[in-house]
Amino acid sequence: MLADLHVHTYYSDGLMPPCEVVLKAKQNGVGLLAVTDHDCALGYDEVKENCDRLGVKTVGGIEVSAYFGDVKIHTLGYNFDTNKPEFQQFYKKLYEGSLKRAEDIISKLNKNGVGICFDEVDKQRKIKNAPVHGMHIARALANKGYCNKNAFSVYSNYLAYGKCAYSCICRPSPEEAIEVINACGGFTSLAHPGRIDMGKDELYNFIKRLKGAGLGGIEAVYSTHTVSDTAYYKEIAKDFGLIVTGGSDTHYDSGSRRIGTPSFCPDEELAKALKI
Repeated sequence: MLADLHVHTYYSDGLMPPCEVVLKAKQNGVGLLAVTDHDCALGYDEVKENCDRLGVKTVGGIEVSAYFGDVKIHTLGYNFDTNKPEFQQFYKKLYEGSLKRAEDIISKLNKNGVGICFDEVDKQRKIKNAPVHGMHIARALANKGYCNKNAFSVYSNYLAYGKCAYSCICRPSPEEAIEVINACGGFTSLAHPGRIDMGKDELYNFIKRLKGAGLGGIEAVYSTHTVSDTAYYKEIAKDFGLIVTGGSDTHYDSGSRRIGTPSFCPDEELAKALKI
């Protein structure tokens, strides 16, 4: 079964509604889909409804934007109970933290001569009870003409690490994300390890640490991983007894990442972990 376990909708920083994501998955031959919006799982019911209608299997998902200091250690969670008090409290923290972080970013932008207010950012949000994302701010600035109206350039020039409006306040640690997802009956996987800003030895030891904290898998199959990257992270999975997961990280249909690529088929161990 072809699977894509890492896709975003407009419930976070994606541009597609769940119905469009599911339709693209169906058209691309995906039999198992997990929408993993940043810091929320609010779109699951809508995803499930459309998957049931089109005959695509689905599991609930989330991508927690976790950090270790200033290093992104994004953590994927699957098939957890969103009604558990542990998750409800965690989601409240993520949502409120996103508002504080947006205020911090906007304040830094204003101090550096970049005029923007929260109302302009809010217009970029499709779902008002979902967390504010950095790309909402970047798109608002692009709409005002910054960086030749290119949101990715805005992000790189103003919001990325080391830039004038960078902020990672109110971010959870990967250990916290793992603990919450596990406590809610879910399964966790380390997202796109090839994009983590650590040296090989440091990352290897950090993954060992996360395994000790309850990490269950590693996203060895990923859209920007090379063949050698994939082989390397599969070896790490063997070293630590982690289950291999895979996903495209698609955010919109016109980009370079296509739902269902790279090709990934879950093995029996992953199917058991996902309870499918």
